[in-house]
Amino acid sequence: MESLILVDENDKMLGTMEKMAVHRLGKLHRAFSVFIFNEAGELLLQQRAFGKYHSAGKWSNACCSHPRPGEFNIDAAKRRLKEEMGLECELVPGFSFVYRAEFGELTEFEFDHVFFGTTNQIPSPEPEEVVAWQYVSPEVLTAELGQTPEKFTEWFKICYERVMQHYYQQQEND
Repeated sequence: MESLILVDENDKMLGTMEKMAVHRLGKLHRAFSVFIFNEAGELLLQQRAFGKYHSAGKWSNACCSHPRPGEFNIDAAKRRLKEEMGLECELVPGFSFVYRAEFGELTEFEFDHVFFGTTNQIPSPEPEEVVAWQYVSPEVLTAELGQTPEKFTEWFKICYERVMQHYYQQQEND
């Protein structure tokens, strides 16, 4: 049974609770999202497995999940990137945001820590997590989000614009 870290609006830990109970009750909890770019500036997307308990079959960022109690966010992000996509690369913190999205009887209410990485590695995804992947240019992705937003996860749509702003700022600073 997986436990999630319950937090307040400042990401202060309040305790832990079983994962499905957290989502049924809509409790604010700690999470992370990993955005991977290749050296051509394309964003790695994964199509979530059809067996996922929510957002099944939707396209999203390289990986996202929840840190385990006692685990640093960066370590959790690296762990899940390897587990879900078979990738290892340097990750750097970007920003955090809070979002709430309803999925039938479940609610994602997350304090989400965003990490960025760059690699040209070819993913080797875990089939129970990911059914497909692709690198997509920001121009194509922005058009797709505008034309067919239902194909993408809620958290991806919520933070995409800020992810791209952060990415372009980092490119200017390098």
